[in-house]
Amino acid sequence: MRSSAVSLVFAASASICLGAVATPQLPIPINGLESLQQPAISKSHYSNDLVGLHKNLTTIESISLNELKVGQWLKSFLEEQGYSTEAQEVEKERYNILAWPGKKRNAKTLVTSHIDTVPPFYDYQVRKDGKKTMISGRGSVDAKASVAAQIIATNQLLSSGKIHADDVALLYVVGEEIHGDGMRAANSLGLTPDTVIFGEPTEGKLASGHKGLLGFKIRALGKAAHSGYPWLGRSANEVLIKALAALMELGQNLPRSDKYGVTTINIGKMTGGVAANVVAETAEAQIAVRIAEGTPAEMKKACLEAVNAAVSDYTDGGEEVIEIEFTSAGYGPVSIDHDVPGFDTMVVNYGTDIPNFNVTDKSQKRYLYGPGSILVAHSDHEIISLDDLERAVEDYKTLILHSLKK
Repeated sequence: MRSSAVSLVFAASASICLGAVATPQLPIPINGLESLQQPAISKSHYSNDLVGLHKNLTTIESISLNELKVGQWLKSFLEEQGYSTEAQEVEKERYNILAWPGKKRNAKTLVTSHIDTVPPFYDYQVRKDGKKTMISGRGSVDAKASVAAQIIATNQLLSSGKIHADDVALLYVVGEEIHGDGMRAANSLGLTPDTVIFGEPTEGKLASGHKGLLGFKIRALGKAAHSGYPWLGRSANEVLIKALAALMELGQNLPRSDKYGVTTINIGKMTGGVAANVVAETAEAQIAVRIAEGTPAEMKKACLEAVNAAVSDYTDGGEEVIEIEFTSAGYGPVSIDHDVPGFDTMVVNYGTDIPNFNVTDKSQKRYLYGPGSILVAHSDHEIISLDDLERAVEDYKTLILHSLKK
């Protein structure tokens, strides 16, 4: 008899003016790692059209794995502003966009966010709520509000002469919502900034840290049979339910911390079986563990032990009944710099690209800031006020200047 019912699989490697930003024709060629140097243009050509930029970004559907068109548009827009650009191929038709306004692509300060969104796509809409202008649509908060505010903030600092063109670079990545493959690819760009400013919705506050993350899939293996004779088969659905119940019970006893709160387990997606009158042959669930204390290795061990014990009744025949695939190495809680005067701080429960960008040293500063609330992101009511969007421009300017000590 086998000592474990669990098989591990490790995978390879989260009435207003609408502005005058022109939408370039699509598609615009992207040529892998080719850098497109642009002639210098007058500072007055830097766009100050926050609403127009945000609208153009949000109206282009860019659900993870389908980011090509928004990357093409953003690349062309930044080139029109006078930035040099580089499109880094992450995989076919998926590109990170690096842009820099001066001669140095490896600038002191790197400003970054992501251009992918979660599904499904919701159209861009503007409405009045009393005296406030509200803007909704998929990505309007997470994270195209950050992208738009970062670019306009950089443009305004350049136009005013408060920063030099070689002080800053912009990086916009794909795949943040699906384990950060874009940012992990960006590690090969040769960027070694003194400061990185990451954009995610933080309610206009500086995040002082966020929970760690461990993601995995559970696949239950059954034996198909007629539902009138279930003893002739083994229900993968029943096996999976047993495993998930054990994880939910485990979640009540996982480590917690004063700063990050409780470690949580979320069953994000479940599939299984083919019909009501067929004993299910396979079933699968996708799990996310938000780590408040401890390491990914400790969480893996606890989850494996809980699942293995839960399905032990199905293993008398010595067959494997469960496969577990960890979708990444995971990471523990992340501490973030928050030493800029004038900002409130907060701890967030979601994951970011901060641990995925590992070109760091002990002296590098990392800040996490963005307009809008994570509480409406990933929902059917994702929405942001124009006031918050405009305030973010000023806050990003403050962060950039602080990073350069100007």
